[in-house]
Amino acid sequence: MKALDKFAKLIVDYCVSVKKLDEVLIASTIEAYPLVRELYRAVVERGGYPRFIVSDEVLQEIFYRYAPRELLEYLSPIDKYIVENIDVRISILSPTHTKPLVGVDPEKMKKRSSALRPLTEIFMKRDAEGSLRWVVTAYPTRAMAQEAGMSPLEFEEFVYHALKLHLEDPISAWVKQAKWQDKIANFLNKASEIRIVAENTDLLIRVEGRKWINDDGKKNMPGGEVFTGPHEDGTEGYIEFTYPAVWRGVEVEGVRLVFKNGAVVEAKAKRGEEFLKKMLEVDEGARRLGEAAFGLNYDVTRFTKEILFDEKIGGTIHLALGASYPETGGRNKSAIHWDMVKDMRKGKVYVDGDLVYENGRFIEEVLS
Repeated sequence: MKALDKFAKLIVDYCVSVKKLDEVLIASTIEAYPLVRELYRAVVERGGYPRFIVSDEVLQEIFYRYAPRELLEYLSPIDKYIVENIDVRISILSPTHTKPLVGVDPEKMKKRSSALRPLTEIFMKRDAEGSLRWVVTAYPTRAMAQEAGMSPLEFEEFVYHALKLHLEDPISAWVKQAKWQDKIANFLNKASEIRIVAENTDLLIRVEGRKWINDDGKKNMPGGEVFTGPHEDGTEGYIEFTYPAVWRGVEVEGVRLVFKNGAVVEAKAKRGEEFLKKMLEVDEGARRLGEAAFGLNYDVTRFTKEILFDEKIGGTIHLALGASYPETGGRNKSAIHWDMVKDMRKGKVYVDGDLVYENGRFIEEVLS
């Protein structure tokens, strides 16, 4: 209970700073109910108004399996109202099944993603203007542990370490992490282009004038990355990602992308290539980068098939196809935002021709 109490305080006080009469939406499966209960109490104690929405993977599968086309393409005005009017959103990843949509026709997922695009755009606009405070976190479930190749207790310990809940004062630890990442973001804000060189990878990304954001755990818990929105026509070269790319439970292994003038002109995968190509056809923006980022949480040491953790792995980079975050200056719009991770512990990164990152870490001298 002590760990969950610290967890709730970390979310409510550090991540989203709940205030009096805030409209607070808490969304999770029933698996995370022990944490939801602590969050609910913490929100009420701070004078916020909590609302709990329960999701379920079986119901999600039923929707995709039986919904007619007009329902797949339907945008609920109630969903739109919620996104437009809540003050705080706390999303807890807590699946009972990690691949509920594995048997769903990719064409249906494409239609649904397109229909929900306005919600993504409202969310990103409100995030950029600061009118919506939000965080995504994870509660350790047996399904997640199994997917990550860990026992339930092993995965629980992994999660609590990634969130720094094993420490006496997690908030102070995150403040320290934030200051270090701020140095990296400030350094990268001066960059015009970055070049990523590693096995089967040589990619040039133009970032001049774009803002690097410090993900210090305020919006993702665990945090531990710095990211930006690349120029929409400024990516050239090729990259092969180390880990499977997972989109709504569907795994694509061995993704290799070739870029020209910012757009993917060739896409291959060792497994799931048809799905990869279908997602690239969702809209024009799906073929361009919406994000380039460095994973900097060295307490996240293993690949789990959950992007909330995997994109933070210390010693990795990740790129996202699709929508950009407006606060970075990125203008790419899409119904998808699909992160893909590459291990850089045997790679190098150059900024404007100078080596700044090697074997999974920034060279400290260049940051001072």
